[in-house]
Amino acid sequence: MSAPRLVIEALSAISLRANNAPILRRVSLAVDTGEVHGLVGESGAGKSTIAKAILGIIPSQVKVTGGRIVFEGRDLFSLSANELRAVLGRDIALVPQDPSTALNPSRRIDAQMTDGLCLKRGLSRKAARLRARALLAEVQIRDPERVLSSYPHQLSGGMRQRVLIAAAFALEPKLVIADEPTTALDVTVQKQILRLIRALQERHGTSVLFVSHDLGVVAKICDRVSVLYMGKVVEQGSTADIMQAPRHPYTKALLAANPRYDRPDTGLQPTPPEVLAALRAEIAAFDAGGGGGGATGEARHG
Repeated sequence: MSAPRLVIEALSAISLRANNAPILRRVSLAVDTGEVHGLVGESGAGKSTIAKAILGIIPSQVKVTGGRIVFEGRDLFSLSANELRAVLGRDIALVPQDPSTALNPSRRIDAQMTDGLCLKRGLSRKAARLRARALLAEVQIRDPERVLSSYPHQLSGGMRQRVLIAAAFALEPKLVIADEPTTALDVTVQKQILRLIRALQERHGTSVLFVSHDLGVVAKICDRVSVLYMGKVVEQGSTADIMQAPRHPYTKALLAANPRYDRPDTGLQPTPPEVLAALRAEIAAFDAGGGGGGATGEARHG
């Protein structure tokens, strides 16, 4: 069996702004080649911090205090700025959460899609535009030429997100980080975007780390899932196992809080106070013990 494409080992971080409060608590997970791995948890769980750590864009008020991020055998923390820059975009790409802020409003889509192709792949501007046009067609944009000539504000939210997905896959990266890419979209467009990401991932053999707060979305696209609470992985395993037989009370509570379209008469269940109290006690015990505990369920790290 081949080694995972991405391995995160005991990643820990603190907030310098919040009196060194822990943000990540020895997070460990692995993303295999060609796998879509879901990273799910509520707001503030540390999902985006993990994504930013992989991309080397941790905010100045956050300090990584331990752990490694290994991408294809290379520890990203050990790379120089130039070496990391060479990896990002070419081998690791990002689909950001909000297309309205990710795209430059003063530049046409053409320029924003072709810059990376010229810089990282050495294509001429003409060849890069042809490649960009083909990519837009691949993400099912019907009039690629018009979109290339447009400014972001001239496109719908769904169209802008398709542009960002095309841009992320443009350099044929080995790993794509999708940071809540459907949050700002309505349900119908959300479903289309999920199918699109999955289709591109399968076509190109790309690994995807899919960040979301919604277990329902994760169930539709991910092969495996890691559930995060207050910066700690509380459960991880195959999506089927997590959805059908969750082991941790918090995972069970997250599933109960999701709408059931097959049972429209079933109301949403808020997380029981006793579950939250037990979680806080679990986190406190983890911190007091030096963070030596582990996640519920299968955990592969190599």
